[in-house]
Amino acid sequence: MKTISQTISNKARAFTYDNIPHEVRERARHLMLDAFGIAFASTRFDFSRRTLDGLLALTEGSAGNVPVVGMDTNLPTRDAAVMNGLLIHGLDYDDTHPNGIIHATASVVTAVTALGYAHNKSGKDLLTAYVLGIEVATRLGAAARGEFHQVGFHPTGLIGAFGCTIAAGLLLGLTEEQMTHAQGITLSFAAGSMEFLQDGAWTKRIHPGWAAQCAITAATLAKNGFIGPRETYEGRFGLFASHLGKDFQLNGLQEEIDTIGQTWELNNVAIKPIPACHFTHASADAAAILHKDLALEQIARIVAKVPAGVMKTVCEPVENKKRPANAYEAQFSIPYSVATGLRYGRFGLDALDEAAYTDATTLAIAEKVESMADPEADFPKYYSGEVIVELKDGSMLSHREHINRGADTRPITNEEIVLKFRENAGTVLKAESIDRIQSLIQNIEKHDARDLLDGMSKGEQK
Repeated sequence: MKTISQTISNKARAFTYDNIPHEVRERARHLMLDAFGIAFASTRFDFSRRTLDGLLALTEGSAGNVPVVGMDTNLPTRDAAVMNGLLIHGLDYDDTHPNGIIHATASVVTAVTALGYAHNKSGKDLLTAYVLGIEVATRLGAAARGEFHQVGFHPTGLIGAFGCTIAAGLLLGLTEEQMTHAQGITLSFAAGSMEFLQDGAWTKRIHPGWAAQCAITAATLAKNGFIGPRETYEGRFGLFASHLGKDFQLNGLQEEIDTIGQTWELNNVAIKPIPACHFTHASADAAAILHKDLALEQIARIVAKVPAGVMKTVCEPVENKKRPANAYEAQFSIPYSVATGLRYGRFGLDALDEAAYTDATTLAIAEKVESMADPEADFPKYYSGEVIVELKDGSMLSHREHINRGADTRPITNEEIVLKFRENAGTVLKAESIDRIQSLIQNIEKHDARDLLDGMSKGEQK
């Protein structure tokens, strides 16, 4: 009987560019476009500069050769992966696989572009490895059935590392045996704590890049003969038992892995229409819809209903969520998201400005928000949200978004992704640079990894 990691390795070794249907390749290119547009937007924020300064300090004067997106700087391969992953995930605006509750693109595209650059891989190689990494990471994430968040682990960092390992293994030409060892090695490297929720710390931002560098390290060690455990996922101290407890039932994962190359989880990846935690989107949208019919001074009480499985993430601790101390707390706050939607009719990048999340009027609205579990939620398939506003005259206004925008039955179209990319990249780049970079990504098979990252390392700034 093969272990799960052996089954994954076997599927990976048989995976080719020609296996991927045309429409899946097309969607993959658009997911990559979305990710890199966000990366450009992130370069304006303090967290990006401080992270780059730290990584440059680690090089001790030894320059790397892999470009950082939008920052006209090169770093060693693994450090470039960390930095580019941070830029893609740093605004919490990147895509999410709902069942896996994982930002898989942020880690996988980071790993394949950095490693691909170092090894001069073709655009077809990059796209193939990216799609494979997504197919693995999303299935592994879904196997946890939402439980990683409940015990304080962030799947994007933890599970993302395994998807990246398979993608890296494909690029490096690992044998089936080496790829199995690489997954076992990653088991000792992968990490991602949810403790950032307590105070809005920056650590979540770095999880995808860290997952990518774990994978690059593990795959390279395995290629050179390093031995890792075989029962990476189902073992007595494997991934699921060690993180979710020995009583967690790992059901159906082998069968799901068998569907790689037959069904396509990449098509179920949800694009974010709002720069905040996906768990807040439906509530923010519901509040925005109520905005036009509402006089703010008449609000007496607000109830926000969300899935029980997200309350620890976006509703607790209550005081922090009602008065966010920084942009990251604001992005993970139901009270702030609802207050912003009710006041302005939208939640955009400007909601992450200090002037916005410290605004007295918005905070006064947030103070009135009471969050509660929604027994009708279909979580984790959908991240629903309902907002009920009680007015001082006793009347009620309410709106429910049972299916969040971007979910499989309410997808963001490829055309809408292009608009989002151009808006995000347009925060720092002139139109000519945006056109050039968009063409590079959307025609990735005609280029190689060095064309891609060299073309994105800088652009004509505004």
